Order: sequence, then C-alpha cells, then structure tokens
Amino acid sequence: MSKDMGKVPEGFEELPEGLGFTDVLRPVYRRIDPDKKELRLGMYVQAQHGNMIGICHGGVLMTLADIAAAQSVHFARDELAGSPTISLNFDFVSAAREGDWIEAHTELVELKRLFAFASGTIRCGDKVITRYSGTIYTPDHEGFDANIKKIARLHGREA
Repeated sequence: MSKDMGKVPEGFEELPEGLGFTDVLRPVYRRIDPDKKELRLGMYVQAQHGNMIGICHGGVLMTLADIAAAQSVHFARDELAGSPTISLNFDFVSAAREGDWIEAHTELVELKRLFAFASGTIRCGDKVITRYSGTIYTPDHEGFDANIKKIARLHGREA
C-alpha cells in the first residue's frame, strides 16, 4: 500500500478502522458539517485503487458513492440506522488517476416514509469524475441496526 499522496484538505479526518468493507478503500477521510447535515468523503487515489489501464477502478468510485449516499441519508434523517442500498446508478464522466484527491458530494437527499433518494458527484477539484444517484431503504424497524456502533463511528458519534 502506498502512502498518502499529499496534504489532506482542511476539515477532513481519517475514518476509523473496523468499518467493514469500507476499510478496503483506506485511507478514506470524512468532513462533517453538522449544521448542513452534510458528510463529504475524500481520498487520494493510490496504486491499490487503480485498474489495469492506470485509472481509478470503477468499483472504488462506486463504493465511495454508495457510502456517501447512505450516510448523507442518515444525516438528513438525523438518525443512526442500518440503511441498505436498494439501487445505485452511475455515469462515469471522467477519470481519476493515482495521486488525485477525489471527493464524494451528495448534493440532493429526498426522504420518503421507507425510502430515501440521494444523488451527487465524485469530483477531482472542479472536474466531475462520476455522477451517482441511489435509492436507500430506511426501515422503520431495528432489524438492520446490529452494527449501530460501526455506523456511529462513521458519523464520528457515539451510539
């Protein structure tokens, strides 16, 4: 695994270890703005994130977007909960390369009774790398909350 490629932008902190599949992206950083109920995720594209043609693997981008969309829904609901993704759609617009800092920005969250809809972009500076939109299940029961402590750690909170 290579080291961080540069200085992490101000306001971002590294996600803790032990968050399940999220750990494969490490190091991943978050910036939380509780006033806006916004979570941004960022990372440097490193060698282990690349594909055989030398750009950031689509699976890395999809994983980052999935986490950002679901966590943005949690912030909008102001609730820590297990909320599985029902669908996630992508448009790969451009490429990110090793050394690039990329950020997931969920720009729209719409809440319904049992589902939420989220959409956003992953950017490298002003350049859009990926557009995403998804449907997140927001159950009204505790069946998905077995790992609530991990969910709280992703938000930088205590369960």
